[in-house]
Amino acid sequence: MSIKFFPVGLQIAVSYPAFQVNLVLLSATQLKFEITDGPFARAEIVDIQVVPLGNSIFVVSWQEKDGATVTNVQDYDKNQIHSFATLPNGDFLRMTGAFSVTRPAETTFDERPQRNKALVLEAMTSLFQRHDASAVQRLYADEYIQHNPDIPQGRQALQTLVANLPSEVYYEPGMMIAEGQFVAIHGRIRGWAEQPQVVVDIFRVENGKLAEHWDVLQNEIPPKNAVGGIAMFDPEEGI
Repeated sequence: MSIKFFPVGLQIAVSYPAFQVNLVLLSATQLKFEITDGPFARAEIVDIQVVPLGNSIFVVSWQEKDGATVTNVQDYDKNQIHSFATLPNGDFLRMTGAFSVTRPAETTFDERPQRNKALVLEAMTSLFQRHDASAVQRLYADEYIQHNPDIPQGRQALQTLVANLPSEVYYEPGMMIAEGQFVAIHGRIRGWAEQPQVVVDIFRVENGKLAEHWDVLQNEIPPKNAVGGIAMFDPEEGI
């Protein structure tokens, strides 16, 4: 994770147990806060230091005009902020608040889609190219949910399936689409059925592992036999 992913321009409303704060991320060096009610009600623009921790988490710290110091752990995966503040009188506050976005960032900052696509690609090639059954424990959630009616539920069932795959089963990945916690991958698999099949697999990612799966398979029709004359799958489509 790089500082370049800090969501400059983002405006959020943070709900702490005792009050609400509006934050505007003006740049990677300044933010504006507005406490809308309670004994701390005020607005101020402060200089900040931002430290990226990875997985869309940033530590943001600043000092206010009255001497108060604040450190926020901003988690954009979970839409939470963990705040630690030392007040001018020496009181120390620990608070956690959920936030909602009131204005989006100027540029895309969420790197989850890229991480999730890499996870799905690793899983599909490990299991259905290299037939590495051990990868299931590493890449799939304990309570893995399977929507394919021909495959039993659970991670152990998937591991058993991969361990017993015929040697001719081979998967070719194509284009991938990701948003939030979902990834769709278009590909072709040989040896799964009597003829090659084109498949769309959809995954839900949770806590860095594949938690749920849907798929749709269709027998591949060569371009010369297709009404439109266009291939159903092209290995270069994902490049």
